[in-house]
Amino acid sequence: MSGHSKWATIKHKKGKTDAKRGKLFSKLSRAITVAAREGGGDPAMNISLANAVEKAKAESMPKDNIERAIQRGAGGAEGVNYESIVYEGYGPAGVAVIVEVLTDNKNRSAADIRNIFSKHGGQLAQAGAVAWVFERRGSIIVDGTRYTEDDVMAAAIDAGAEDVVADGEEFQVLTAAADLAAVRDALTAAGIEFENAELTMIPKNTVKLEENDARKTMKIMDALEDNDDVQEVYANFDISEEILEALAG
Repeated sequence: MSGHSKWATIKHKKGKTDAKRGKLFSKLSRAITVAAREGGGDPAMNISLANAVEKAKAESMPKDNIERAIQRGAGGAEGVNYESIVYEGYGPAGVAVIVEVLTDNKNRSAADIRNIFSKHGGQLAQAGAVAWVFERRGSIIVDGTRYTEDDVMAAAIDAGAEDVVADGEEFQVLTAAADLAAVRDALTAAGIEFENAELTMIPKNTVKLEENDARKTMKIMDALEDNDDVQEVYANFDISEEILEALAG
């Protein structure tokens, strides 16, 4: 696995402190509110809201928090107006990076993101510079210690999944963006629990990193993720398990 899926795995293994979790819930709540405001409060009729809610559930966000966020968006109440912005850039060793932001102050966000790239050996690029490296797809992560590849493959492929990729002790089920919900429901119906299901950006090609560049890349990814306005970060790096273990040590 590489790029965003590798980063998602790294974040899952690292765990989160209470402070980080509070910030994560704030970001998830913002995404739910914006999705409900733009497309209505019924997840069955609003795929963006459905995906935002599923992501919140996967992170164990309390049901009351999710419902309040939907009500804020769908209720039409006065509140902060958030703008969605996508930044593109390059990290260490030419790694392609896409940063999705929801912000109430685009000038602040632009300055913050530019500063993070500059401080960590990267640079912002013009729109379209790296977007071609990625494609929007559904991704479902399944614990490979609980289920066999045949079990996952049978349920996923029959429901329209495009591929099932093994990575260590996990399986990543890949789908077309429009098929994510159907494949997710099929896995659930088959009794297969999953750790994460989301629309994401999968890299078409990757940059394999040695330890020094891997360390720099982890720093810029952490810094971007830690920014309050940043919702998602995608990148096309590939780091070996050996190097990941060395960095963790």
